[in-house]
Amino acid sequence: MRLTWPNLSLAFRNILRQRRRSAIALAAISFSVIALVLVSGFIEWIFWAMREATIKTQLGHIQIVRPGYHDAGKADPYAFLLPDTIPELEPPDKDRIKAVAPRLSFGGLISHGDATLSFIGDGVDPHEQAAFELNAQLSAGRNLSADDPNGIVVGKGLARNLGVGIGDKVVLLTNTVTGGVNAIEVTVRGLFTTATKAYDDAALRLPIQTARQLLRTKGSHAWVVLLNDTAQTDTVLEELRNKLGGENLEVIPWYALADFYNKTKVLFTKQIQGIKVIIVLIILLSISNTMTMSVMERIGEIGTAMALGVRRAGITRLFLTEGILLGCAGGLLGLAIGAPLAALISSIGIPMPPPPGMDSGYTGEILLTWNITIEAVALAACTTLVASILPAWKASRMQIVDALRHNR
Repeated sequence: MRLTWPNLSLAFRNILRQRRRSAIALAAISFSVIALVLVSGFIEWIFWAMREATIKTQLGHIQIVRPGYHDAGKADPYAFLLPDTIPELEPPDKDRIKAVAPRLSFGGLISHGDATLSFIGDGVDPHEQAAFELNAQLSAGRNLSADDPNGIVVGKGLARNLGVGIGDKVVLLTNTVTGGVNAIEVTVRGLFTTATKAYDDAALRLPIQTARQLLRTKGSHAWVVLLNDTAQTDTVLEELRNKLGGENLEVIPWYALADFYNKTKVLFTKQIQGIKVIIVLIILLSISNTMTMSVMERIGEIGTAMALGVRRAGITRLFLTEGILLGCAGGLLGLAIGAPLAALISSIGIPMPPPPGMDSGYTGEILLTWNITIEAVALAACTTLVASILPAWKASRMQIVDALRHNR
């Protein structure tokens, strides 16, 4: 469809002529765009917050492990140990890689008084682990320290179930690499929480040297790579695979391990698609009604125009142009209102109750991206164009004589 200046000018004047009806149509489109922007922005923020929490508190951006560790490592973890020395992965300026932290994972029993529970533990480097922002997840106490090798941090749920607090001594019991049993007494330095309550109910962390002494082994199960920017994950992943491919190592991105995040994203994406369908129906009905009424009121004008030589295609183009103008104007108006409203809501915060699997709520925000804004305006424009097709076709199919007789 060719949009010429005369068509645009005439369509614009026709819209202004029916101000009340056009205002109602613009209000419907704008409201729909505002709703889409706010809902999409909120879901986008949930994706971002969950992704960053999963990366910075558990998985890292990339994990370097022995091939098959994540499939069979739970059954035989000591068959997948890495060397002590971590390879140099980035120049000293660390433009992209923020930290590379060794991690030694194991399980066992934790005892305090008469209470004994099973746990899953991670031996980590206190210096490197600080980059993973565990401090921001501490609910009480202090983080791990290399100066206190017998100090551990415990998941909030595990501490509650065991009945321990800051400063309490507990005993860790686990199997060693050779099949024996070893135990060590440690002190609770801090309590932490993550995005997953089930993990907090069973997890603890301790300095990796202490974990190696407890397990009577060297090395680690994974080298966890933390980047400065999550968007660089695939680029760095490809480079590491090329660099370490010949050393019997497997390089795995975070999204291949974040099963809960991936399933949550699929669920919320389907919900957003449902909202989009509802918004499309609202716009279709409102614009179709507006354009149909406009055609009915202008039958005489349509007949006069065709009598003066305007082709049927020109009539169709005129009404389609009016629909597009309404869609673009409504979309831009909705975006002009929705973007500041999103910023205002984000500055205030959205208090949210604890979701399933978590024991604490959070304050939500609205994160607008270029994709969301462009998609909202494009959806409004395309939907109004589709809604205008049938009324425009009916207008162009009128018989000249019948149309001219209509006003008599």
